[in-house]
Amino acid sequence: MSFGQGGPQWGPGDGQTPDWAALAEASESRARRRKWLMIGGGALATVAVAAAVAVAVVSANSDNSSASNKPASELPTTADIPGASTNPGPSFEETTPPPPPDPKEFISSAKKDKAPLSADTLFPGKTLTSGDSVYKKGATSGTKKCASVTQAALGALLTKHDCKTLYRASYVKDNVAVTVGVAVFDTAAQAEKVNKQAEKGLVVSLPGKGVPSFCRTAVCRGTYNAYGRYAYFTTTGFTSDKDVTKQDRKVYSVGDDLARFTFQQINRRGEAQASAAANAPQ
Repeated sequence: MSFGQGGPQWGPGDGQTPDWAALAEASESRARRRKWLMIGGGALATVAVAAAVAVAVVSANSDNSSASNKPASELPTTADIPGASTNPGPSFEETTPPPPPDPKEFISSAKKDKAPLSADTLFPGKTLTSGDSVYKKGATSGTKKCASVTQAALGALLTKHDCKTLYRASYVKDNVAVTVGVAVFDTAAQAEKVNKQAEKGLVVSLPGKGVPSFCRTAVCRGTYNAYGRYAYFTTTGFTSDKDVTKQDRKVYSVGDDLARFTFQQINRRGEAQASAAANAPQ
């Protein structure tokens, strides 16, 4: 066997048997070295890829997370953050419904008091119940000549303050009768002047429909009052035409019942019109 460059060599016919064990060991050693080189190269490639990915992640986050590593005291306030608004959003004023209309406003002026008006609307039905008392309704009437159905002193006052219409209705219970008169004016001021100045004179009693003639020659009790643009009066007496005295409390009670009823009817006009105005579409 001769040795030259590149390791042992054998030629044909040199008669020497090769050392197979040594050759096998050398071959296995070379195989292990190539395997480690391959594994090592793959590990280096994996590390390189992981490093590249890490660099890419850091680079991608570098523009948007620069403040994340700062202490809380150095972080921007809400107002400094772009897009933050100091306006909390649309605001709406609290809406308070308007107060309901005052019923008296509608009955204080002819401009607002537009509901139908007649003796029948003021004095509806055939009877009037007040507490335990039931009064039968008699005749009704209405006239634009207010002074024609009153005694002289009251008639002059109604004319002076421009009475537009005077409605009357009579009621009777047992032997006491009463006539209610409602004088209508354009304004509440006119009605109130009549109320304050009325000292003498009565509304003339109205007989008919079951109510006999009364208070034509006898002394009778009279009342005066006003509400809104309405002045209202009562004339109460005995159907026997007997004079009324201060001791005749029954006559006073009947007159007061009808005066109270008349006030309520006038007030109901105002309430009905105020309610209609409140419920009208805007």
